[in-house]
Amino acid sequence: MKPSIQMTGNSILLDTNIVIELFKGNPSVTTSFETYRSINIPFAVLGELYLGAYRSSNPKKHIHQVNDFLSDCNILIADDETANNYALIKTELLNKGKPIPENDIWIATVAKQYNLTLITRDKHFKEIAAIKIENW
Repeated sequence: MKPSIQMTGNSILLDTNIVIELFKGNPSVTTSFETYRSINIPFAVLGELYLGAYRSSNPKKHIHQVNDFLSDCNILIADDETANNYALIKTELLNKGKPIPENDIWIATVAKQYNLTLITRDKHFKEIAAIKIENW
């Protein structure tokens, strides 16, 4: 079943865990979408969503769910600026001794590049000073 998303207000960037909660119909997540005009996901989130769908007990159903969701979002892809920001963020994390998963560094990089608030439930994003995060 496709979630209902109303696009009004400002732009946000979604982490994989938020999209999964949306797919589950979590009311705290679905109602939070009502104030946003533009929903964005990084390329890395899309890869994680497809991975989860292919590894699920019903890949066909979940691939369809992901593809339906994509019609309501913008997919933000990587370029040379993204790669440079990735290196800066990873360097900062390594210097602090606080590494995080690679895909999450790419997700944070996209948040920084496009100056978007990252909606996530992962606490380790707090280690990255260059991004704004929010938890639904």
